[in-house]
Amino acid sequence: MNNSLKKTLKLIVPILIGVFLVLYWYIRTSPENREQILFYIKEADIFWVSISLLLGIIGHVSRAIRWNYLLEPLGYRPKLINNILMIFMAYLANLGVPRTGEILRATALTTYEGVPFEKGFGTIVTERVVDLIMLLIIVIITLLLQTDIIITFFEQRGINLNGILLLLFAGLVGFLFFFLFIKKSSHALALKIKAFIKGLLDGVFSIFRMKRKWAFVFHTLLIWVCYIGMMWVIKFTVPETMDLSLNEIMVAFVFGAFAMATTNGGVGLFPILVSKALGLFGISTVSGDAFGWIMWIAQTMMNIVFGAISFLLLPLLNRNK
Repeated sequence: MNNSLKKTLKLIVPILIGVFLVLYWYIRTSPENREQILFYIKEADIFWVSISLLLGIIGHVSRAIRWNYLLEPLGYRPKLINNILMIFMAYLANLGVPRTGEILRATALTTYEGVPFEKGFGTIVTERVVDLIMLLIIVIITLLLQTDIIITFFEQRGINLNGILLLLFAGLVGFLFFFLFIKKSSHALALKIKAFIKGLLDGVFSIFRMKRKWAFVFHTLLIWVCYIGMMWVIKFTVPETMDLSLNEIMVAFVFGAFAMATTNGGVGLFPILVSKALGLFGISTVSGDAFGWIMWIAQTMMNIVFGAISFLLLPLLNRNK
């Protein structure tokens, strides 16, 4: 398979998956339920949707501020407005082709702030590692807070507690064997994996060597509080979801985060998985679907509108570059 075909498939396949999932949702939803879901979407309280969008914008601005904390030790301090515009551009790009946003950010940073591409891209990779760790922490906290619900979920599907523990034990043993193999192996793939892991660890530990590490930690926490808050306030747009607790919203957040990571901007999959998560707490499919679609439409429109504006503003504000 040549590189051109690989690139084409990487572009087309995620989009096709998203289209398929939207069609799947449409076909499996009865006309009556679709009408009710559309009603909820149209009647969604614009106040709570606006608060959700505001939290999203605050999260992106905080991410722009945090980015400078990584760039300062390298001898660079880009304009904050440029950072913000680059981040919105990146989110828009990722809606089309996953992970192209990171390359676009690094390229724009080189063009408008003179930061070498490899250095800029390195800070973005460090950001992503930190965000991955934060997501894992949120997943673990959510699992601990909702243990009973999760056990019930598996038992309803014929998997008892002993089976879950056995599965976890097998996974742990498999991970240990894999770790020992990678550690001792001199195979080319093993060496690449070790180099990759070392790079990740170096990136994480570099945070604790920076001068403003606690400010970095603060903004990291603020970013994720904003992201969870975006979903929490959306619960007030659908009558049946208004009484959901923060713990329950966090389960939907984890499901939604998985959807965002596996399809272009979570298209199709985000509402489906969020609805499934809310169904664990007795929320009807109609209300769960409406909640998922309102959340997805709001954040997607935010990224499209502000991303498009950023594409226009960035060169205008940097005409001398």
